[in-house]
Amino acid sequence: MSDKACVLAIDQGTTSSRAIVFDAGCNVVCVAQQEFPQIYPAGGWVEHDPEAIWSTTVEASRRAIAAAEAQGFRVSAIGLTNQRETTLLWNRHDGRPVHNAIVWQDRRTAEACRQLAQAGLETEFQSRTGLLLDPYFSCTKLAWLLDHVDRARSRAENGDLAFGTVDSFLLWRMTGGKSHATDATNASRTGLFNIHAGRWDDELLRMFGIPDGPLPQVRDCAADYGVTDPALFGRAIPVTGIAGDQQAAAIGQCCFLPGQIKSTYGTGCFLLINTGEQAVASASRLLTTIAYRLDGVTSYALEGSIFVAGAAVQWLRDGLGIVGHAADTEGLAAGLSGNHGVYLVPAFTGLGAPFWNPDARGALFGLTRATGPAELARAALESVCYQTYDLLNAMASDRVASATLRVDGGMVGNDWMVQFLADILAIPVDRPQVMETSALGAAYLAGSRVGIYGSLDEFSNLWQRNRRFVPRLDETERAALLAGWGDAVARVNLPSLGAGPGAVSE
Repeated sequence: MSDKACVLAIDQGTTSSRAIVFDAGCNVVCVAQQEFPQIYPAGGWVEHDPEAIWSTTVEASRRAIAAAEAQGFRVSAIGLTNQRETTLLWNRHDGRPVHNAIVWQDRRTAEACRQLAQAGLETEFQSRTGLLLDPYFSCTKLAWLLDHVDRARSRAENGDLAFGTVDSFLLWRMTGGKSHATDATNASRTGLFNIHAGRWDDELLRMFGIPDGPLPQVRDCAADYGVTDPALFGRAIPVTGIAGDQQAAAIGQCCFLPGQIKSTYGTGCFLLINTGEQAVASASRLLTTIAYRLDGVTSYALEGSIFVAGAAVQWLRDGLGIVGHAADTEGLAAGLSGNHGVYLVPAFTGLGAPFWNPDARGALFGLTRATGPAELARAALESVCYQTYDLLNAMASDRVASATLRVDGGMVGNDWMVQFLADILAIPVDRPQVMETSALGAAYLAGSRVGIYGSLDEFSNLWQRNRRFVPRLDETERAALLAGWGDAVARVNLPSLGAGPGAVSE
């Protein structure tokens, strides 16, 4: 394989579509990015225009390919990673979506989840999927589309419609409708896939009233998914790797051994710990999920999901206008001697793990006349670290732990936040040299299929640490900060708000 062979990784995220080209040494050759708008039709509802997802993906990919070719590279394969759970339904004949994509953050199906739980179905659901009955997952979103879009159910039953998460939709479009498939990690986040049997589950389909005709074929993460329409990028390029963004990040962070753990800080925060070929059932309301499936062998993970991480900083910037750029929060937070008793619980779209309360809403506590932009910035950054502590604490309760944490995502460029994270967790935190770990994971999957990258061990040897952050906070101060956070969360996580099936009501 020529040294100039490279892989295009498409990273289709919640707020932007990015395309990153990696060379044979896992170095970034070039990056292109296109943002797209968020749609909020009602309180707690979040949608995306599928055509905006598509157009920004194509534009970013074309720019990245052109930039790589200008440097003498040639893209040999495409890897795809994507925002998970976001649900699309489209016409099989012309590829036109029947509705906006319903985003993973969307909470419109909270009542449907409550009714299913009250009917005693959560235990069965969890045993098959490793998930909890929450609006987060695709199953109730798809059921909503079938029930609320004119003629959608009859058209789906007649075989006229195709369902998919974002990866499936993009793959279908890129291959000119020739490939309707997904990978095991994305399938495992739909709530319709039996993670133990490795197939779509008839009982789950009956539970949610979903016909099997619209479902994509499920393949390994590194597999032959088809080739792109030559008109799209000037020639046909094979698509040979797909994984959901958080699993792709775990691959990019080389978390291939049981006990290895990563946490990604983007719009939300997602912490995965590898549990090997054992699917560990959590007693702490964490998710059991597929980490990756390679050569037919499934590796599992425990996952904790935080719905709002970077989105809290985005709110400070776009909603309140108190910072001009996300990076401004670092200097503001560092300029304070403490948090001055101010806590932000960013439950803008409910509380995720380990509370699972879709009806909780965000709140600020400890405000005084002296509270200003610096306190709010620090509270937003701290909230991400406290939520990570809650997830690690839950994992410890499940007797799954790690001595270090590998972090990635846009937020971890903030040194103050990563240091505070190490302080609150009381373990070292490692930041990698290559920060684009979701894209790197997708690139590895695709590149390994076409011979650019070697085994998992060989890939692991390429991982490099940028910096290690070690704890330095006094234990008494740490305990006081965590106590303040615990009190703030308890005030938000109230059963009187209409506690969902995952709510804590102690």
